[in-house]
Amino acid sequence: GGPCSVEGKEQICEIAEEVKQAGGCMLRGGAYKPRTSPYAFQGLGTEGILDMVEARKRTGLPIVSEIMSADKIDEFVEYVDLIQVGARNMQNFDLLKALGKINKPILLKRGLSNTIEEWIMSAEYIMANGNPNVILCERGIRTFESYTRNTLDLQAIPVIKRLTHLPIIIDPSHAGGKWWLVEPMAKAAVAAGCDGLMIEVHNDPEHALCDGPQSLKPKKYTELLRQVKGIGEIVGKHVQ
Repeated sequence: GGPCSVEGKEQICEIAEEVKQAGGCMLRGGAYKPRTSPYAFQGLGTEGILDMVEARKRTGLPIVSEIMSADKIDEFVEYVDLIQVGARNMQNFDLLKALGKINKPILLKRGLSNTIEEWIMSAEYIMANGNPNVILCERGIRTFESYTRNTLDLQAIPVIKRLTHLPIIIDPSHAGGKWWLVEPMAKAAVAAGCDGLMIEVHNDPEHALCDGPQSLKPKKYTELLRQVKGIGEIVGKHVQ
């Protein structure tokens, strides 16, 4: 759990404390942000990464953040525990090859309009270059539906389980784009057998610099984790 974008040291540290108290096991936060509009907030860059490092020191939570280009790999290797490849970079093959040459785990998000086979092949680029530590993340795909931000493909969970040995987590925040869709989709994902959830959490979503409408407040996040633990037990998934 964590905000779409790191907005400052105290902000990310406060949210990290909330995520930990709720039972979250990692802190997510964007320092380098790919945005559709060049005029939108692009993140704090290295400063944002270092703010997350401070949050890790205070809470003990490992951190996950998105890498945009291969020239930032050394920085991410030094500071980030789980390196995320965003949907827009899923087929950035030069980046995937470079990430295959390091020993950090990689969180590979599915592209906006990519098939499951294309997604798996992108994972193969990382693994074929020497890094077997890949986690897949379904975050919704673009369809003709316009009411939601994307269409969450929950069928990807059993398909990935059937076709690969890789763990798969679900990002219900980016899928729906609306905070009230996060809870039902997170529950459905756990029931379908996912291995984890990536959920956007913000202490003041109304004033967030990025993706506030799809972010849960800490109280709602805490309640959601309590509920998915029960669902996890039913389907044989122990929730940390």
